[in-house]
Amino acid sequence: MRPRFELLTEQLKKQIVSEACQVLAEIGMEINNPNVLSLLSEHGARIDKETKRAYFSNELVNKALRSAPSSVKLYDVLGQQTHDLSGYNVHFTPGSAALNILDHKTNHIRKPSTEDYVQYAKLVSQLKHIAAQSTAFIPSDVHENISDSYRLFLSLLYCEKPVVTGTFTVDSFNVMKDFQVAVRGSARALREKPLTIFSCCPTSPLKWGDVTSQNLLDCAKYGIPVEYISMPLSGFMAPVTLVGTVIQHTAETLSGVVISQLASPGTPVIYGGSPAIFDVRYETTPMGAIETMMVDCAYNEIGKHLGLPTQAYISLSDSKHLDAQAGMESAIGATLAALSGINSISGPGMLDFESCQSLEKLVLDNEICGMMFRLIQGIEPREDFPSVGLFKELLNDGHLLISNHSRRYLKTEHFFPSSVICRSNNARFIEEGSLTLGQRAHAEVESLLSKYQPSRLPAEVQKELCRLMETEARRYGQNQLPNRG
Repeated sequence: MRPRFELLTEQLKKQIVSEACQVLAEIGMEINNPNVLSLLSEHGARIDKETKRAYFSNELVNKALRSAPSSVKLYDVLGQQTHDLSGYNVHFTPGSAALNILDHKTNHIRKPSTEDYVQYAKLVSQLKHIAAQSTAFIPSDVHENISDSYRLFLSLLYCEKPVVTGTFTVDSFNVMKDFQVAVRGSARALREKPLTIFSCCPTSPLKWGDVTSQNLLDCAKYGIPVEYISMPLSGFMAPVTLVGTVIQHTAETLSGVVISQLASPGTPVIYGGSPAIFDVRYETTPMGAIETMMVDCAYNEIGKHLGLPTQAYISLSDSKHLDAQAGMESAIGATLAALSGINSISGPGMLDFESCQSLEKLVLDNEICGMMFRLIQGIEPREDFPSVGLFKELLNDGHLLISNHSRRYLKTEHFFPSSVICRSNNARFIEEGSLTLGQRAHAEVESLLSKYQPSRLPAEVQKELCRLMETEARRYGQNQLPNRG
């Protein structure tokens, strides 16, 4: 039996959706994009041109939900399927768009570089419990106007896994789309085998900006899956109660579903988010707070209730170092997310309120992800009945270390982490150098980087990606890209 975790009753789910639809119908969403307002108006939405508010009828919402697919599939750069985002399937991906990286040598947070990003992509390519890469942090050694496209460029060059990405500008979308078309060979092939997920973020409370809402239209045009990242803050930019926050999240996310489905019925969408409570003591948005995780799990239940794939920023930490707090918050989040069946879990590697990535934390989180996959397999009998013969063998031999039963099921019943996790006795621990968690994690990073195998993306495609990126960089006066090593 697959273990599950649930917070909401069926009646509460229905009431939350009903309240959210009432908010959309009576209060509406401010939308700062004339193309989106025109699209909504053409489909019968009431528009207040002066306030740029669109009012969504229940009929419009229900029509969009009927056309939205219940599953989203992703494929790697070679065209092999890696994801089925549906049901209770679980996949992990690193957190996205951090501004900083934790430097292992100094143990200080700093701005990342191209070299850091290349190491990150090489590392993710070998982490078997993390199914996708993300454009995890923003290199500071390129022009800010190409930072979105540059991250995707590096990801596609150095790692074969699909990418969770996004853009903070309208202009960046075209070159990022062209990268994907170059990998797939045609726009039609890209639509058939999506390579990326684009994160599109409404602004709480109840608003879509010009760039993010345009991204919805652009992604729908090319069949690029979208995850909606609504970010209500409980007690600040959303009601202080968790139910009130989930109602707001539902309204903001449903408005995105409507826009995408009106732009192109059947376009793949993912019911995601990154809400948080607001800690009034420090004026921060703790992603490691248990209430933040509860809101994530609750809106995941709403998404499943509506028949949509789900995503959440969870399994990350607010700590500034790879310490006990980082492990505690990440592990609790991963456990709740896996038991809730969140389809795309974004968070591994992240520290400091979604603003910092750590390669050492990433390899630790990979072990946490592996433990979660074992957890959700549950407990099932494996030739355990009748059990008398097994116990007779135990008493006869004094152990079951080499029994047929042990050899058959040892590797499927027991999860064996890498050397990042210390399971030796104290004498052996001392003999092997008494390494701290940080030291063991860094040793694993170094080991994996030394074993990296280049991407099998064809050379002519890599050359085209370089041409596209160099052309884009020159548009903003950057005539030479940083050395990638």
